[in-house]
Amino acid sequence: MDTEDGAGFEPATGDGPRAPEPDGKRSASVRTAFEGMLQIRRLTNTGHTDPQGVPARWEVLRPVRAVAIALEASGLAPSAVDGSGLRTAAGYRLQQGEAPGGVRVEWLGPPGSGASRSEEAGLTRCSAVLRELGWTVLLYRGARRRRFLEVEPPAGTGRPDGG
Repeated sequence: MDTEDGAGFEPATGDGPRAPEPDGKRSASVRTAFEGMLQIRRLTNTGHTDPQGVPARWEVLRPVRAVAIALEASGLAPSAVDGSGLRTAAGYRLQQGEAPGGVRVEWLGPPGSGASRSEEAGLTRCSAVLRELGWTVLLYRGARRRRFLEVEPPAGTGRPDGG
């Protein structure tokens, strides 16, 4: 689905500009992307008892995009940055994880936003959404005791590294 500027739909990863206030066009694009992802699961995960309960190969090959679609569709707010790279909003931020096919989920915000105090609740909500969709989610503590999630496809889903 196209966005207003004519480019393809891009789910929010938390490293882009602050999204405009939710409007019908953005929420329709997010809903369409999420429903499309579930349809891919139904069509390609035919060997599973619950085809919608595990990530499809498409998601495993594009994990950051798949996780971003899931989190945005759930209503969770992404973080955001301005043109100079400074954080302007608190929320989730996604990046490639440590393991191939993994995604790191952090809860970040601008100084004084309270992101560090709300990270446990925010990451707990992210974890619940992703686990419900069949992802394996592990909670870690990193630098300065900040929490983050490592999200991976479940064992047996054909990870990019062959695992």
